[in-house]
Amino acid sequence: MPASRRSLHPEAIARIARLELRARAGVEGVLTGLHKSPYKGQSVEFLQHREYVRGDDLRRVDWKVWGRQDRLYVKEFEEETNLRLALVVDGSSSMDYRSAAAGRERMSKYDYAATLAASLAWLALSHGDAAGCVLFDEQVRASVPARTRRSQLTGICDILEAPRQGTRTSFQPVLRSLAETLPPRGMVVIVSDLLGDRDGLFRGLQVLKRRGHDLVVLHVLDDDEIEFPFDGPTRFEGLELPEHVTCNPRGLRDGYLEALEAFLTEVRRRSAAAAADYTLIRTGEPVDGALVRFLARRASMAV
Repeated sequence: MPASRRSLHPEAIARIARLELRARAGVEGVLTGLHKSPYKGQSVEFLQHREYVRGDDLRRVDWKVWGRQDRLYVKEFEEETNLRLALVVDGSSSMDYRSAAAGRERMSKYDYAATLAASLAWLALSHGDAAGCVLFDEQVRASVPARTRRSQLTGICDILEAPRQGTRTSFQPVLRSLAETLPPRGMVVIVSDLLGDRDGLFRGLQVLKRRGHDLVVLHVLDDDEIEFPFDGPTRFEGLELPEHVTCNPRGLRDGYLEALEAFLTEVRRRSAAAAADYTLIRTGEPVDGALVRFLARRASMAV
């Protein structure tokens, strides 16, 4: 079984349920804490017709249906929830990196990001909130609109587990497209290694912010990318560019770590400027632990 399917096995998702017990900031407040400024809505999205029964509000009768069928039917709507969650997952080639952890198999950045997204969807749906998902690289590749139905998790996992194009990342056109298509004032969670055009990323975040969205950036990096543990002659190959370099990494380590720190500092600073809630997550950290840390902090921010 491919690693991506194993990482999204229903048993793995089910284990995430323990987050509500472990998040000491308050079980009922954990999901509410995802949305710092809840927007309460009313029934706005048509769901289905059902036959009229005595006592139904006549204002909900669909008179056009009555005219065609000579029978009374009322409209039912799917209630808009306090949280409408859009999970935006980076499926570009750079997300395929997987470190060779001694003694055990390590998830790739993409497997880890997909598990994070599926887990957040499971939590939102289990609390009656709406969850949807977008998979992107240089463009939107697949999407599931936010809905409250519990069957949503299957659709979300399906697009996360499907074969990917394996191309480069392009943030700005993707985020601008989402700003035009997503209902306003939701929560947008971007799960990515952020290895792409950072100017485009933050311009896109600003556009989403102007639409009233609560923005979250979950920055997923492999432990190798953070620690640069390589020793001895090593061949480094580009995942999004057909380039490679063979060298002794000892001579590169100090410069690499300095550049990494500058990168992380810039991402934190510009996320704050865009009013986006930024969290760095390492693939060496258990997924449930990363989620507990993130959700507990969000819950405390909402108090």
